[in-house]
Amino acid sequence: MPLHRGHMHLIETARKAVDELTVMVCSIQAEPIPGYLRYEWMKKTFPDLRVLHVTDENPQEPKDHRFFWEIWANTFRRNMPKGIDIVFTSENYGQELAKRMNIQHQLVDLDRSTFPVSGTKIRNNPFANWEYIPQAVRPFYLKKIVLTGPESTGKSTLSKKLAAHYKTCSVEEYGRTYWETNTGDKDCFDIAHVAAGQLWLEEQAAERANKMLFCDTDLLVTQIWSEIYYQKCPAWIIQYNHQHKYDLHLLLDIDIPWVDDGTREFPKLRQFHFDRIQEELESRNINYVLISGNYEARFEKAVAAVDALMG
Repeated sequence: MPLHRGHMHLIETARKAVDELTVMVCSIQAEPIPGYLRYEWMKKTFPDLRVLHVTDENPQEPKDHRFFWEIWANTFRRNMPKGIDIVFTSENYGQELAKRMNIQHQLVDLDRSTFPVSGTKIRNNPFANWEYIPQAVRPFYLKKIVLTGPESTGKSTLSKKLAAHYKTCSVEEYGRTYWETNTGDKDCFDIAHVAAGQLWLEEQAAERANKMLFCDTDLLVTQIWSEIYYQKCPAWIIQYNHQHKYDLHLLLDIDIPWVDDGTREFPKLRQFHFDRIQEELESRNINYVLISGNYEARFEKAVAAVDALMG
């Protein structure tokens, strides 16, 4: 089901051979990867092609229905009203489908010699097949690690150091940039702007990341900051930070000195802030590791936690 380099080779071969190409992303609700996501991957990878998302709950194997071929032929005809001349597949079923529809069939790389990969291989071990996963798909398999904790606990420095260590990238704290560049009175609208900006930066970085992504803060921290500043938080931020999942949280302890860098405001609230974050992590059964000690010890503990996550 995940789009991979073999699919791309099939599509690129077909594109060179025809005047007009339609790519059909067919999905059923029972599949483990949502159909809309596969459609999005295809649209991002081939923005110049006609891509259709077909959600017919069709049988998946000929043995599943006595009219299997007729059902699928009708799906194709309904979505291709101008008619079909040729179908391109990398499977043996393509010949039978073409025969039933009275059209041509071109078989492409049946033995997978050009790109020795399959959707099953990627699902079973995405990191071993990383080179065959297109950029648009990689965020789906990416491991996301969040560095969380009160201000002045070394999150930004540690996230960059970990990204360099694992040859990947990190996501900066958008709220810090926003607060530094936007002066004047703030309210919950600004909190909403910060949350949206953080998600946008994370989305952009995810497509550049190499197997894992380090995030300097998340919407849980944004929620708690909003509660500290304004005693409330926009409902959509609370909802989204419950739905937006990460693979590991690194909770940085407050056992290093607070440093005033000109933007930090709450040295006396460090313990309260730390306790509030930890309370949320534990009440939701979120996977987290406490990172304490000096800066060198923190890096070593973080690396051990990430190595354990990656197996």
